[in-house]
Amino acid sequence: MQNRIVEVATDNVHLSLFRGFMKLSREREEIGRVALPDIGGLVVRGYGASISLNLAARLAAENIPVVLCGVDQSPASIIWPVAGHHAQGNIIEAQGQLSLPQRKRLWQALVRAKINAQGQALSAAGEHSADLIEMAKAVRSGDPDNLEAQAARKYWPRMMGKLEDSFTRSRQANGLNAWLNYGYTVLRAGAARSLLAAGLHPSLSIQHASRGEPLRLSSDMMEPFRPWVDLTIRRLAECERDELPALDRYRKSRIVQVLSLDLQGPQGASPVQTCMNRQAQSLARICLGEARTLELPAGLALELSGGVK
Repeated sequence: MQNRIVEVATDNVHLSLFRGFMKLSREREEIGRVALPDIGGLVVRGYGASISLNLAARLAAENIPVVLCGVDQSPASIIWPVAGHHAQGNIIEAQGQLSLPQRKRLWQALVRAKINAQGQALSAAGEHSADLIEMAKAVRSGDPDNLEAQAARKYWPRMMGKLEDSFTRSRQANGLNAWLNYGYTVLRAGAARSLLAAGLHPSLSIQHASRGEPLRLSSDMMEPFRPWVDLTIRRLAECERDELPALDRYRKSRIVQVLSLDLQGPQGASPVQTCMNRQAQSLARICLGEARTLELPAGLALELSGGVK
């Protein structure tokens, strides 16, 4: 299966299953189709869009997450398969029984990896990063010192400050924030797919507790990969000579390519989506008592250390 996140943003489109393809129709006329093996995740945000039960069931059987967006264009729900993994019941039961100390250690590992990735992303962008690399080493179990927030205050002005005056990260703002929101939606869908394939429940979180977040564990597990979305968007924005334009199909396709960006890991260089798959599988083993540590990426592959192209 490829790492293709398919986004349906056109109004009044109907999605259905047709001979191994997802068919898109409007006013009963076919406007496109996508082979199911090419889909890594489906994001539906078009006004009045609809999806057939047959297609929804087939996507669930293939462990392909379907992210449904609300009127504010942000993820509101996910179609989650209740079957499809041979040990799913046992894994979810064990996942729900993770102790507080276990969850704190897992969050420590994720925050440490995120801050370290922020430092590496800054370095790839030609920015100062040594203080963040050192800060990552100081993260304690559960991050009681809230080093994640302290790192963010250092990180964002360096990563985006040259592109947008007084940049502040916000889910509601336009400009660069709108680009980031799209990139994180793509990343969250990729993380959800990894969790589903590993037999885990994407709503049983390690740390995130937002009542309005249907993919809380996905939000936890995507944290170490966020900086690579940031770096990708910075590179794209640097190519714009005038005012930052609205996202179009070309720029969205470039952002989606972050899932194919090679990162170093314990098993060598692998695409982001593969790294997320291995991270989710390692969490499942931790839940079952078969492992103690998450498999986390170590940074950009050597051949890309000069930055995201």
